[in-house]
Amino acid sequence: MIKPEDEWILILDYGSQYNQLIARRVRESQVYCEIHPYNVDLKTFESRPPSGVILSGGPMSVNEPGAPELNDAVFELDAPVLGICYGLQIMTHSISPGSVSHAEKREFGRARISVLKRNELFAGLPDDSIVWMSHGDHIVTLPEQFEVIARTDNAPVAAVKHSLRPVYGVQFHPEVVHTEYGREMLHNFVRNICGLKGIWTPGSFIESTIEQIREAVGDGNVVCGLSGGVDSTVAATLIHRAIGDRLLCVFVNNGVLRKNEFEDVQRLYTEKLKLPVKAVDASTLFLDRLEGVSDPEKKRKIIGNTFIEVFDHAISGDDRFTHLAQGTLYPDVIESVSFRGPSVTIKSHHNVGGLPEKMNLKLLEPLRELFKDEVRKVGLALDIPKDFISRHPFPGPGLSIRILSDVTREKVRLLQEADAIFIEELRTRTLYDSVWQALVVLLPVQSVGVMGDERTYEYVVGLRAVTSVDGMTADWAHLPYEFLGHVSNRIINEVKGINRVVYDISSKPPATIEWE
Repeated sequence: MIKPEDEWILILDYGSQYNQLIARRVRESQVYCEIHPYNVDLKTFESRPPSGVILSGGPMSVNEPGAPELNDAVFELDAPVLGICYGLQIMTHSISPGSVSHAEKREFGRARISVLKRNELFAGLPDDSIVWMSHGDHIVTLPEQFEVIARTDNAPVAAVKHSLRPVYGVQFHPEVVHTEYGREMLHNFVRNICGLKGIWTPGSFIESTIEQIREAVGDGNVVCGLSGGVDSTVAATLIHRAIGDRLLCVFVNNGVLRKNEFEDVQRLYTEKLKLPVKAVDASTLFLDRLEGVSDPEKKRKIIGNTFIEVFDHAISGDDRFTHLAQGTLYPDVIESVSFRGPSVTIKSHHNVGGLPEKMNLKLLEPLRELFKDEVRKVGLALDIPKDFISRHPFPGPGLSIRILSDVTREKVRLLQEADAIFIEELRTRTLYDSVWQALVVLLPVQSVGVMGDERTYEYVVGLRAVTSVDGMTADWAHLPYEFLGHVSNRIINEVKGINRVVYDISSKPPATIEWE
């Protein structure tokens, strides 16, 4: 059987903030790819050579001391190469007699590109289109046998091609949405220039991964901590398909889930997905330990440490388990292998606090090759209900970090009620799927209000809804005023203890999506 990762693209990381976007665009063409540091030993891939190589952009100038260098062995892989921004410049800088210098006029933002010579990279595209530039250097002299194939008004060398070999370079960023035909350019590279068939699909991933899980687990047993979120649910469903009831899932109520979520998700797991689940309601323990805690990092640690304790207790005395499953995704893997070196910290919600060491279990991460949007596609292919798969992201520490002050049971109740109304109304008005993430925060202030003939002094909540492609950047959702007014009225009238509602109109950056 041909595995989807048998044909793949190697992306060499030179430090670009857009590296994950490059990978996602490649995978949109149903081609598997991996990101590795620019200085990775290419002999690592001798047993499975890549079908193409992309050199990413980067923040440095090729002329700076200590700037990342080009490994000449890239051209010995006998695979097409595409250099993007810094990737083009480092190729030029490294191949005689190419030269790069600081531009008198830097170029950032949109520019109009003109194709000077038709070629496979621009096949099927118009001669003029908008691209996204982000560079302070420009190419002065091209290496031997390279020719200019596109330009902009400010960049005489906007794209190049080797005259004899499938080696290309572009000064702009085809991976960002601002480049008008960027997806098509990358599709042309991976499917036409590299000649790949495009076998990286949800179905092929499921088939291949089930086989890998069976091989990894053997006759063993797997325990999986379920958060109630999409990632852990898809991971558990995949593992269950592979090994059946040799999987045990532990679903813990930490007291700061959404309203009725513990019961609703349990029904999904047991009635629809038929997962073997042990549900543990530890809400009292979690809320006792969170009581009065204001610092968001302390909240995270309390929830993480208490989860480990509850999880450990739930399977104590059961020594059949050989593996611990986690819903680690590819962005978390990338963070730990950046060209700058291993990450100093690992996100707490992707690191189950040392459980493998403590319990002597092997780690099983069936989703570690996937991005979030790919996880959703795999979930749908596994027949997990769409309304669950399309749920908005929810933080590991739950509502505790949406209470911007000390945690109390009453504040959790207020936030659960307000959040349930906001989400219910988004679904009722068919606005939910047009929003990337929606949430409510309980502010650490109280305000004066009048209800009937009485003066009130109650809490303020903030509504937050954003639109985004991937969460890396986000704009506030321009929800209808009438809708916001209706939600505000419902929350104030139905949730005793809240008398004011505000709407957050901050974009990311400079703000973040969550408030803490």
